[in-house]
Amino acid sequence: MAKWTATHEAPEPLEGPIVATVTGGTILWFALFLFQLPFYGWFADRGMLWWVWTCAVGGVLGLIGLWYVRGRDAALKRHALELAARNEDGPSGPTPQAG
Repeated sequence: MAKWTATHEAPEPLEGPIVATVTGGTILWFALFLFQLPFYGWFADRGMLWWVWTCAVGGVLGLIGLWYVRGRDAALKRHALELAARNEDGPSGPTPQAG
């Protein structure tokens, strides 16, 4: 059986407000967790406590994701500034002399 290979190039990844998206999702997970806490007994009686703890874990993982995407965003901005500074300086190295 032959290995499948793509016949076209993969598209560029979509860039958007990643930090805002992860922040919003994290807030949503924590809000759902806090909303479910008053009903903890109801969930426990029906064997559905995993709903409550899924929201709590989603919020904690969102905090980890927020730390990651903020660092990624800062690194991308640093890289863009370095590229801009390098392009303003012109080509590096000695210039060729005639003669």
